[in-house]
Amino acid sequence: MKQERAVRTRQLLIRSAAEAFERHGFIRARLADISSSAGVTTGALHFHFANKEALASTVEATAAVILRHAARSVQQPGANALQRLTGVSHALADRLRHDVVARAGFRLNCGDGPHPGALDLRGEWFECIRRLLTEAGDHHLLAEGVARQDAAASIAAATTGFEVLGRTDPAWLSPASLSCFWRLALPRLATAEALAALGLPAGEPVRRPHDVKILENKN
Repeated sequence: MKQERAVRTRQLLIRSAAEAFERHGFIRARLADISSSAGVTTGALHFHFANKEALASTVEATAAVILRHAARSVQQPGANALQRLTGVSHALADRLRHDVVARAGFRLNCGDGPHPGALDLRGEWFECIRRLLTEAGDHHLLAEGVARQDAAASIAAATTGFEVLGRTDPAWLSPASLSCFWRLALPRLATAEALAALGLPAGEPVRRPHDVKILENKN
C-alpha cells in the first residue's frame, strides 16, 4: 500500500510539473506551485526528485515512453511502409494534442528544457520517417525521382511544425489538419499503384493527381 501511494504521488508530480512547464516554461515554473497542484508538500516532492532539473528530465523520459508506445500501437501487420508512416504521424499528433505530459516533455526535449540530455525525440521521429521511406523505396512504392533523404527532411519539418503551431492552437494537431498535409504530400511521394492502396487514418482515400483533374473537369 505504501509503495502504491509513492507511485501515485510520483505520477501526480510528473503531471503537475508537465502542466507547469507547459504554462510557464522551465525557468518560471516553481516547485512550490508544482507540489501544491499535486496536493503534496515540497518535502514530498524532494523525496522523489532532487531538483527541478531532475523533474524536467523525468517529464521528458515519460513523454518518450508515451510517444514510442503510440507509434508502436499503430504498426499494423501487412500495412505497407507509407500507410504505417501516415498512421504513426496521426498517433503521435493525437498524443501531443491530448496528453500534457507528452506535450511538455517533447517541448522540453526540443530546446525548452534546462540542458540537452540523452534523448533526442525530434531525431527519433526523423529516423522513423527515414527508415519507413527507405522501406517504401525498397518495395517500389515511391514515385520516380523522389529522393528519400529530401523527402524525409521535408516530412519531418512539416510535421514538427504542426507541433510548434499546436502549442497555441490545438487544431493544428487534429486529424483533419494532418490529413490535409498527407493529401498534399502523398501524391508526390508514391507511385500510382501505391496510392491506390493507401487511405488516411480517418478513412478518406488519398486522391491521385488524375482523380483531382477529373473532379475539376466535373465542376
